[in-house]
Amino acid sequence: MIDPVLLRENPELIKASQEARGDSVALVDEALAADAERRAAIAHFEQLRSEQNAFSKKVGKAAPEEKKALLAEVQELSAQVKVASAASVEADTRFTELVRAIGNPIVDGVPAGGEENFVTLREVGGMPTFDFEPRDHLELGEILGAIDMARGAKVSGARFYFLKGIGARLEIAIMNMALDRALAAGFTPLITPTLVRPEIMDGTGFLGKHSDEIYYLPADDLYLTGTSEVALAGYHADEILDLSVEPLRYAGWSTCYRREAGSGGKDTRGIIRVHQFNKLEMFAYVLPENAEAEHDRLVAMQEDMLRSLGLSYRVIDVAAGDLGSSAARKFDIEAWVPTQGAFRELTSTSNCTTFQARRLDIRYRTESGKTTPVATLNGTLATTRWIVALLETHQQADGSVRVPEALRPYLGGIELIEPLTK
Repeated sequence: MIDPVLLRENPELIKASQEARGDSVALVDEALAADAERRAAIAHFEQLRSEQNAFSKKVGKAAPEEKKALLAEVQELSAQVKVASAASVEADTRFTELVRAIGNPIVDGVPAGGEENFVTLREVGGMPTFDFEPRDHLELGEILGAIDMARGAKVSGARFYFLKGIGARLEIAIMNMALDRALAAGFTPLITPTLVRPEIMDGTGFLGKHSDEIYYLPADDLYLTGTSEVALAGYHADEILDLSVEPLRYAGWSTCYRREAGSGGKDTRGIIRVHQFNKLEMFAYVLPENAEAEHDRLVAMQEDMLRSLGLSYRVIDVAAGDLGSSAARKFDIEAWVPTQGAFRELTSTSNCTTFQARRLDIRYRTESGKTTPVATLNGTLATTRWIVALLETHQQADGSVRVPEALRPYLGGIELIEPLTK
């Protein structure tokens, strides 16, 4: 949720953000009008209530013969207070609905436009070349005995899979490598719930335009999370945090679930776009003035992981129209997938400024003693999809795959993953 004071004092900034996102600019004026109505309704209610309190004292001091005459006025004033109270609640509800529909104001410098309007910040690593016809990750996964899509579909349907043998070990190795690096950087590990209440899902901003991608269990009124970001954001809901020494940083390990609605026919081969996967997600609660520096810190950790795994990648500044409602800026890191001749997203890192914290009532205490919302950030440090780029990048002519040196300690020292049958 955006800052109502910012809306009131700098509506043009929010309008510019809405325009860059491709969202309704008129919504800002509607919210401003609703805010004025809300404040007027609250002021009217408080005035009447003050009059009611003063009149009640007057009645209490009145002589017995006067009280009977005053009762009619008491009842009339009480009725007015009741009506004014209902009007203030209605006006507040209307304002809240409108202001929660406005996306987080983007950080200065975020490119305007849609998915195709991203800006490439840097490319790292040369594109791998082969003196043979490279296999895609699924073919490699099958000959290595690492991926079984057929049985995944038999058990659960399309876009489900089994990782087995070295495939299962690869995912656990990548996740453990990421966890060690998160621990070294001061993150507290958490294994998070994957079912959350509606108010937590909504508080993180995930029940907006992409809510059709979320699995919902109506009998329990719970949502399956598509990222542990949701549970990590809810972890400190309704709390006042002490950020005086350093940020609170967590690394959430969880299974994630996504319907991938609207992506039919896209990346349906293999494990690039699936309904279930595992992920280690970084999450930070920081002072608002430190949010941009923390954003760069998270990206640097991700880049270090990718370089250690010998992957070529690019970092992009995602365009405003491709941001979720809660992100003020998002950097994606996309690894080169040789058989597709394209970069594919492996990580996303978002600066949500105070947007999520306002909705979830997560605050810190300032030097003056007042409380104000913290800033929240999130970023992927490892996920199942990384196996795609790793297998394709490090494949050999015979179908074997060279294990990057940094990953070998997590695989018992294995240097080469060989096909089950040559």
